[in-house]
Amino acid sequence: MKDFRGEPISTQNAGSLDIFERALRALNVYRGDPVAIIDEALAQEPDFVMGHVLRAHVHVTMWERSVLPAVNDSLARLGELDNRSNDRERGHVRALSLWAAGDWRGYKAALDRLLVDHPRDLLALQAGHLSDFFQGDRENLRGRVARALPFWTRDDSGFGLLHGMHAFGLEECGSYGAAEEAGRHALDLDADDCWAQHALAHVMEMQARQAEGVAFMESRQEHWAQDDNGFQFHNWWHTALFNLDQGHHDRALEIYDRGIHPQPTEIQLMLLDAAALLWRMHLSGIDVGRRWDDLASTYGKGTETGFYAFNDMHAMLTLVATGRQQEAAALLRTIEDMSGADNTNGMMTREVGLPILHGILAFGAGRYAKAVDHLMPVRYRAALFGGSHAQRDILHRTLIEAALRGGDKALAHVLAHERIALKPHCPFTWQLHQRATH
Repeated sequence: MKDFRGEPISTQNAGSLDIFERALRALNVYRGDPVAIIDEALAQEPDFVMGHVLRAHVHVTMWERSVLPAVNDSLARLGELDNRSNDRERGHVRALSLWAAGDWRGYKAALDRLLVDHPRDLLALQAGHLSDFFQGDRENLRGRVARALPFWTRDDSGFGLLHGMHAFGLEECGSYGAAEEAGRHALDLDADDCWAQHALAHVMEMQARQAEGVAFMESRQEHWAQDDNGFQFHNWWHTALFNLDQGHHDRALEIYDRGIHPQPTEIQLMLLDAAALLWRMHLSGIDVGRRWDDLASTYGKGTETGFYAFNDMHAMLTLVATGRQQEAAALLRTIEDMSGADNTNGMMTREVGLPILHGILAFGAGRYAKAVDHLMPVRYRAALFGGSHAQRDILHRTLIEAALRGGDKALAHVLAHERIALKPHCPFTWQLHQRATH
C-alpha cells in the first residue's frame, strides 16, 4: 500500500494505514497522544512496520535519556520485522539506530539521505526538521524543507505543514520577511499549525515586535492553546517573553503559572522553557517567589545529566538561581567526567557546553569577570548545542549582565550597541544600554 502522500508502506491493512495517518497528524500539530493512537494500530497489527517506526520517532522528538528504553524496544521489534520492511522503512530504522547509539549527526544525515529518495515522507521531514533544531543546524532547518517542497502540491495531505517548517528555517537564517510570508501562508492552509504559529512568534521576537506579538499570540489561542496541545507551553513561553520585554512582569508570571509550568513535570522541553523565563527575570532582579523550587528539585535528581548539553545548561541555571552552588559545582564535575564520550553530545559538551556551564557557575558565585571570560568566546558558537536564536539569547543577556555587575561598563556598552543594531526597537535592550552608560 501507499500512505496519503504516495509513499510505500508495508501493510495491506487499510485500518492500520488510517490510524497511522491519524497518529502522524497528531504529531504534526502536537494535538493528542500520537503514541496512544499508533498503539491502536499495533494492537490490531503487531507487525505493522511504520507503526513501530512512528512510535520510535515520537519518542526521539523528546530528545532526552528517558525515552531510550522505548526507542530501543521499537528498534528490537523492527529488527525482527526487517524481512517485511521496504527500503523506505529500513532507512528510518537506520536513522533511529544511529540516534539510539548517540550518533545524532548520523541520525540527521540518514534522514537527509532518506528524503532524497522519498521527499514526500512527512514523518522523515518532521523528524529531520526537529533534529536540525536540536543540533543547531539552521541551514538545514531551511534547506531540508526547501529540497522537498518542489515534490509537493497544494492538494497533498500535510502540504501546509511544510510551509510552517520552512518558515522556522528561514527565520533562523535571518530571512525574516520570507519567513513571515511562509508562516502566514502555512496558517492560511492549516489554522492549527502551531509550529507555524511559533515560527511567526520567532520572527516577531527577532524584530522586537513585542506588542504585536502579544496580540498575535492571544488572538489565535483557539488554534494553539487547547488542553490537548503538547506544544502550547512553548508558544506560551513566547507570549511571556513579549510581555516581559515590555515590563509586564506580572503578566509574564501569570502566563508561567497557567501555561508554561502549570504543574510539576520531568519533561525536559517544558523544564527548560520554565527555567529560561525565570532566569531572564532573575537577571533583572524580579522576585518570582518559590517558582524556582520545583525546577531545582527536578533538576537536582540528575536523571538527564550529561545526555544533552542544552538541557544541562538549563539545569545549571536553575541550581545557580536557587543558590545551590555546591550542587551546581557537582553537576559541572559530573558533566566534565562525561564529556569525553565519543558521541554527538560529547562533542557539543566539549565545544560549547562546558564553557557555558563554567560561565554560569562563575556568575552565580559573583565572579563576573570570570563569567565574561567563559561566555565571550562561545556566544556565537552556541548554536552547536541546539536551540533557537531566541533561546540562546539567554547567553547574551547573561554576558551583558555579568559585564555590568563586574564593573566592565565599556564591554556592556558595546554589547548593548550590538543588540541595538539587531533590535533597535527593543525596550529591554535600551534599558541595558542606559545602565551601561550611567
